[in-house]
Amino acid sequence: MGDHNVGALDQDSLRDFTRALLDDVQALEQMLDAGMIESGIQRIGAEQEFCIVDKSWRPAPLAEAMLERLDPKFFTTELAKFNVEANLSPLRFEAGSLLAMERELEGCVAQARAAARELGGEVVLSGILPTISEEHIHLDWMTPQTRYYELNDALVNIAGGEFRTLIKGVDQLQTTADNVMLEACNTSFQIHFQVAPEEFARLYNLAQAVTAPVLAAAVNSPVLLQKRLWQETRVALFQQSLDSRTDTQRKRGTRTRVSFGDSWVKESVLEIYKEDVARFRSILGSELGESSLAVLERGEVPDLRALCLHNGTVYRWNRACYGVGGGKPHLRIEARALPSGPTPLDEVANAAFLFGLMAGIEKHHGDVTQVLLFDHVKENFVNAARYGLKAQFHWVEGEVLTAKDLILN
Repeated sequence: MGDHNVGALDQDSLRDFTRALLDDVQALEQMLDAGMIESGIQRIGAEQEFCIVDKSWRPAPLAEAMLERLDPKFFTTELAKFNVEANLSPLRFEAGSLLAMERELEGCVAQARAAARELGGEVVLSGILPTISEEHIHLDWMTPQTRYYELNDALVNIAGGEFRTLIKGVDQLQTTADNVMLEACNTSFQIHFQVAPEEFARLYNLAQAVTAPVLAAAVNSPVLLQKRLWQETRVALFQQSLDSRTDTQRKRGTRTRVSFGDSWVKESVLEIYKEDVARFRSILGSELGESSLAVLERGEVPDLRALCLHNGTVYRWNRACYGVGGGKPHLRIEARALPSGPTPLDEVANAAFLFGLMAGIEKHHGDVTQVLLFDHVKENFVNAARYGLKAQFHWVEGEVLTAKDLILN
């Protein structure tokens, strides 16, 4: 959720925001119908989250001081005082682009490391920092910005004042919290892939299908609060630490704000946006300005601010994103499942594996929705997070095989 100027919604502002949200969906639909969304080019990008530690490798609240030393064009805050984020430049997806991404990423890590060392600290790339303890998951460690407090208050209010976490692995973690700071334990390497609207459904479904084998090879977060849990504990933790459902909603199996989804996309990105708008109430608002439909009527490109803000509070593991770059609107798939680290080379290798599988699976098997059941793909994702390379996957033609065998063979 990159919008800094946000606030809670009362009844009047909720009504206005909902109207703007529905206008944004309608405007996007009109842009898709009119062929206004950028096509004919694919781009990649990424977001890198860092853990900041002291000389004992424990979390260090140095983010604000570091950001004073870092380029705001690339670096920004995260939820906790012991995290910062770097946003890499969008690159045309072509020969050499992954090498360029790796070099820029290495540069960002070097800059962050230098800033941390000036303050007596260090940065670490890890899905979950193993040295985080109970003392670090309280509001005293939240980055002091309004948007984070507002998001916390809104989700706590919906959840009835309490979040419950139960994760079983080698050990068991069972805890309750009155805030969202457990989510701050997670750090990730989020990959963005810009696609044309006519190829969105096909490529999004492919991203869903291949997330499990890529994640199985990338896992690095087995420890949380001194407990040995899943191979990629981030997946379970993120879903539970922001689970704002009531007991009744849990019993009914209502989907959480953090999810993998429930079905393939059939035709358009609109299916995702419409489902999320219908399923999840808006929890934060902002000054929205002119109606997106009015902007569109004038022949200009709307930023769809309400839709993007709402989308920033619904956390699909593969998220649909709308943006405007160089005056042109575009669509992206944001792959959110991969952990930060352990090195930039590992992260870019994971990205290469993801992009390669998206191309190769379709080449060998055609329409992935015809050879894999969505329920199996969703189950594969959870198994990858729990067991890493030892996970068992349901694959094409009814095969059941380990992640290791699938990846190698």
